Amino acid sequence: MPFNRLPARDPRTVARDIPGVLDILFPRLTGGVVNALNATMFSFPDISPLQSEMIDRSQLQKAMMFELSMARAESELRGGAVASWDECLAVASKRQRRHFDASIPEKLEPSDILVADHAARNLVAMLNSVRTQRPSSILEHAPLIPGLGWVASGNGDFAIGSTLIEVKHTNRNFGAADFRQVLMYWLLRYARAVENDCAIWSDVLLLNPRRNAALLVNYDHLLRSASASSNRVELVELLRSAVVQDFDRR
Repeated sequence: MPFNRLPARDPRTVARDIPGVLDILFPRLTGGVVNALNATMFSFPDISPLQSEMIDRSQLQKAMMFELSMARAESELRGGAVASWDECLAVASKRQRRHFDASIPEKLEPSDILVADHAARNLVAMLNSVRTQRPSSILEHAPLIPGLGWVASGNGDFAIGSTLIEVKHTNRNFGAADFRQVLMYWLLRYARAVENDCAIWSDVLLLNPRRNAALLVNYDHLLRSASASSNRVELVELLRSAVVQDFDRR
């Protein structure tokens, strides 16, 4: 489909479903680069990964299961009264309804809650550990990802200080699609910063509560590794030419 006929897409969708836009910007984001980045993964002490047998007992779609865990973790991290599982289900269902293939459950089974609770506790423990290391920084929920052209604005998962935090619940290492996504987030944020001088992120922290895996990457290093140019302004202009000029012609 030509770019000038595309409806507005949120940044997460663009990075996941329309990778061609970012392949132009990041042609070096190949298997070798991804493997080299994953070689620096680490885990948090005293956190147990989720076992496959436990996950398989739940009949929930994996996306719904871990959206549920995100809602629960977010509630705990905000402090105060923790949302009930019914309230978490309502939040997760609202988010998942954006996807055409989402299967929304009427109620949660004990096996569903067991998995979601484990994943939520893992994420809370990970983020609390990060906050302990950065006591002067506030954990930001759903940081704004600005839009550009036919890319609508959206939200990341968390941020703390100058570090964007993106959460992935998968049974694999972080992949090219994950790095494309956080690179897209950075470019959109930088494009806005050029216009209004807002702060940009210097690092990205990828977290996988399901596997107790984490990866901290400096954005400058990631940009140099993945792109054909290390010039930030040039990269933003390449993105702008793909998503703004065609948008203006619609």
